Amino acid sequence: QVQLVESGGGLVQAGGSLRLSCEASGRTSSSTAMGWFRQAPGKERDFVAAITLSGGRTYYADSVKGRFTISRYNAKNTVFLQMNSLKPEDTAIYYCAATTKYYYMRTDSYDSWGQGTQVTVSS
Repeated sequence: QVQLVESGGGLVQAGGSLRLSCEASGRTSSSTAMGWFRQAPGKERDFVAAITLSGGRTYYADSVKGRFTISRYNAKNTVFLQMNSLKPEDTAIYYCAATTKYYYMRTDSYDSWGQGTQVTVSS
């Protein structure tokens, strides 16, 4: 069981940037990776990015490659999502998640989820 606390969401104009943070606590030792997912109104929760906690290998959805960067600060059990060149279609609730598995891009592989933080990109 991992507890995840997200922060950093907000309202930003198109082309702007935001950095999301997620701090994990609890039973984090078994986690293999942490990831970010997003869900827009009326849509499914989709994979955004993931990072392995041991080696820092990153994975991205095609829709955010080149614009978003996921990173980790293991000493604080924290992951970040730097979002640049934001587009209105990036508007969604962004969720942090942790997995003990090895399918880092699959929503159903994640064991723990944060509460979500709203990201709204205006044009």
